Amino acid sequence: MPEDALDSTRSAVFDAGGGWIGEYERCSWYVAGTGTFLAGQETDPAVGERGTEQRVAELRVETVVPSERLEAAVAALKLAHPYEELAYDVYPLVDV
Repeated sequence: MPEDALDSTRSAVFDAGGGWIGEYERCSWYVAGTGTFLAGQETDPAVGERGTEQRVAELRVETVVPSERLEAAVAALKLAHPYEELAYDVYPLVDV
């Protein structure tokens, strides 16, 4: 995600029930990287232009979300994120 969307997207997921580890709240981790994409002719990219491969400074954000809050957290993320299409992953965690 673009850096200027970090706080709003994190807050949306936290408000939907994510980011809790024990008695700690708003827990997340993020790192900078470069995202790439080539927007098709039917797209409306938030960054760059159609038909030209883009390289964009972005942040990868990770947090935890209880399974019963997952759908709400993903929906909140999609509403808060500025991109037309966003990439996100969901990994189940095992506590050992």
